[in-house]
Amino acid sequence: MIFFYIKGLRGSSLSLGPFLFSLMPRLRNTFLLLVLLLPFLASAQFDDLETYHYFYDRSLTKEQSPMPMRFVRESDVVWETMIWRTVDFREQFNQFFYYPIEREGVDGRKNFAYMLWDAICNDQIPIYSDDECKVPIDNQFFVKQMTKGDTLQLEIIDDDENYEYKTVIVPREFSSETILQLYIKDVWYVEKQSTDQWVRTLSFALVYNKIRTVGEESIAMGMVPLFWVPMQSPSVRKLLARHEAYIEGNNAHNPSWLTLFDYRRYNGFVTRESNRYNRDIASYLIGEDALLESERIDDMLLNISSDMWEY
Repeated sequence: MIFFYIKGLRGSSLSLGPFLFSLMPRLRNTFLLLVLLLPFLASAQFDDLETYHYFYDRSLTKEQSPMPMRFVRESDVVWETMIWRTVDFREQFNQFFYYPIEREGVDGRKNFAYMLWDAICNDQIPIYSDDECKVPIDNQFFVKQMTKGDTLQLEIIDDDENYEYKTVIVPREFSSETILQLYIKDVWYVEKQSTDQWVRTLSFALVYNKIRTVGEESIAMGMVPLFWVPMQSPSVRKLLARHEAYIEGNNAHNPSWLTLFDYRRYNGFVTRESNRYNRDIASYLIGEDALLESERIDDMLLNISSDMWEY
């Protein structure tokens, strides 16, 4: 047997061999206890994992912060124009705005309308009634208006064929299925220092198909914006940066909504450009002529940067 010695304070020696030998039964019992408890510890760990909706905790997008917006000096802007664009969710390329239609979402992801609706209900973002974001809308007032119950008259007939009319209020919930378009207001500008063309989204609006019921007849009122959201607001950019959009291809690395806006990964058509009359294209052109005018403006935006610096 090998003995270990520790020199005492007064020069005396202490043998550790017999001491360690006396601890062997206790160590053996502790080891057996750990072996017996290992299956229960493993099962407890899997029980904790069952509380997640996924096999790992998806927290990267939820914790990220938006990139700060690029500072621009007024004296460096040599050219700019305002562009209003419409993004139609019924177009195949833009369907990631519309789906999934389930209120609770799928795999932790909600569609664009429900994400904004939840933020409005919780007073997380400001909303406005105009595209310049000058007339604010109270969030809770807007929520009450959108969830206001419908009044119905019920005709009740008893056993003696007596008629009785009863007024009931049918509760209404917000539904994203009627949100079919998105209005986007951009500013395109050319900067003197970098000689590059840049795009800055100023605001956007959810648009729904308004239907008015008169008696038993339903009348389509056209597309109407619900509210405008200021894209330059830090709270809005934070919200968009921390929610994923569902883009098919690689579910492990879906982009955030802010990334889609910053990189303009959507398909839309121009409905208006800055003009002296302050009018939309549809107010002076229709049909194929309106489409050609929209394409002309797009071509102008693509060529303005290169044409400006030709000598």
